[in-house]
Amino acid sequence: MAALLLMVLPVYAEAESRQPAEGISAEQHEEAVQRGRDVYYKTEGVVSGLPAPKTEDNTEHYPRYNFESRVLIWFANQQHLYYGSFVLAVPIFCMIIEFIGMMTKDKALAKRYDRLAYDFVKISLTAYSLTAILGGILLFTFLTLYPTFFGYLSSIFRPVMHLYALLFVAESGTLYVYYYGWEKMQDGFLKWIHLSLSVVLNTIGTVLMFLANSWIAFMMSPAGVDEEGRYLGNIWHVLHTALWNPLNLHRILGNMAFGGSVVAAYAAYRFLAAKTREERAHYDWMGYVAMFIAVLFLVPLPFAGYWLMREVYAYRQQMGITLMGGLLAWLFIIQATMIGALFLTTSYYLWQCMGRMRGAEQYLRYVKYLVFIMAVSFLVFITPHTMVMTPAELKAMGGQQHPVLGNYGVMSAKNGGINTIIVTTILSFIWYQRGNKIPTVSWATFGNIFMGTFFFCAYVNIIWLAIYGYYIPANVRVGLSVPQVATTLSCLVFMTVLNLFMLKGAKQGGPMEWGRMTARSQYALIMLATEFTWMMALMGYIRSSVRLFWHVNEIMRDNSPWAYTHTVGFAANMISFNVLFFWVSILFVFWLASLGAKKEPVIGKMPAPGLVPQPISDAR
Repeated sequence: MAALLLMVLPVYAEAESRQPAEGISAEQHEEAVQRGRDVYYKTEGVVSGLPAPKTEDNTEHYPRYNFESRVLIWFANQQHLYYGSFVLAVPIFCMIIEFIGMMTKDKALAKRYDRLAYDFVKISLTAYSLTAILGGILLFTFLTLYPTFFGYLSSIFRPVMHLYALLFVAESGTLYVYYYGWEKMQDGFLKWIHLSLSVVLNTIGTVLMFLANSWIAFMMSPAGVDEEGRYLGNIWHVLHTALWNPLNLHRILGNMAFGGSVVAAYAAYRFLAAKTREERAHYDWMGYVAMFIAVLFLVPLPFAGYWLMREVYAYRQQMGITLMGGLLAWLFIIQATMIGALFLTTSYYLWQCMGRMRGAEQYLRYVKYLVFIMAVSFLVFITPHTMVMTPAELKAMGGQQHPVLGNYGVMSAKNGGINTIIVTTILSFIWYQRGNKIPTVSWATFGNIFMGTFFFCAYVNIIWLAIYGYYIPANVRVGLSVPQVATTLSCLVFMTVLNLFMLKGAKQGGPMEWGRMTARSQYALIMLATEFTWMMALMGYIRSSVRLFWHVNEIMRDNSPWAYTHTVGFAANMISFNVLFFWVSILFVFWLASLGAKKEPVIGKMPAPGLVPQPISDAR
């Protein structure tokens, strides 16, 4: 893909050289040099490029192929994004797990961690090849369907296009050395060399993601160009737009959560197909580790999304209104439904995991109360402020505001709902950590009372702030999200750390029986990955649609016959098709990975005390 990019990159004519021509004085040259004012940074710079092209609805600017070009671009871009996110996230998992294995003193356990990391990278290797193929398809799609727009965008980013290509080649080489050198670099200093390769690999992958994000951010919030779209010579301004950093953070968290969920789905697939209890135990553990990583990055993901939306509002208030209160508002109700479903599925899996522990029954009897809290919070979170209605319904109701829902579907209540769901998920995880352990520290009683009081106060604070939001102006109500988020993060950080200290030296209340899981728990992992996949496509559509009829916001107009916003129904169908296609293709990747899997002997104990594998017939 990188080589193709360099071959077909259009060469746009440069503006006049900054150096005076022979026979022309410096003063005359300075007068001849054109200067422009940056649309975002408001600084002046020397014009070093051509204005953004003025496109027309013709075959020169928008070639026709008897199909809506935007839908083809949508499909190619989404599939490339799926696989690109996956191959970015999985090597990071491998690096973390391999490091944990190197730090583990138990050699048998260290071998298990090492083998787990190897299984992860083996999956990503096949997916990496598909990512490159999809990248080439996406490139040709842009060249054939939107040649004028692609030519302009590549002219703006020309100073870093070569860097992108070189980094892509470097990442490919590093990945193959990392994978094929695994067996040769198993011990001593060579193992540290191997781990260092994973650090290099992930650094390159992250920089590539940042560069790709800069293109997206430039289309939404251009910088480094004047009002005519002429490049002003400062590539850092082009890269560092108003939305670049929020997009980078959101993408990192989203990619990690997505990658973890896909690997967990692979483990669930292998678990359900396992023929022996050892295999079930291994893939049960693998699914749990991947799910844990996914949830670790899922919890802060909504907060990163809030930051991104806040920066969108700060950049252009009209864009924020279009997103949250206008044309695209109903899509955020769908997004809220998916986020709530993600946390419900995660909690359900954790509750199912308690079934593999002897002694966790003391917590399972309280799960019904957590289900009630999450169900009520979920209903609050998805309650819309306005309804999608026909003109006749609007006339009958007397306006857009629903007499009941209009009073409840405000952001104050939604923030309270999602924060309550997240706190409940954190509580479920802490219960899982304690499932088969009995604290032995001298202050265990005080610690339990303190933790219970802390969670109770957290619930009260979040719910009270949600209710209080109804009695204050909207511009003040927005600020209530800060103490709600702070409360949730406090539960995540302080309670998790306190729980770990309390469990130090804890007695085992019962054995951990890896592999003793219900089939429902594995379907939950597959559902979790599907929900991530669907929501990624939804948010990509929302982010792209907020530009409305602009290729580059307020710089280059989209004059194609497809410069309109699709209906919610069409968008949902297209998103679902993308999800279905991805999962059909990723199942093929899973199948290829399973073909190369070797029958490994059981290596020592599992990374949990009291492993007692159950026969297949005994698993509930």
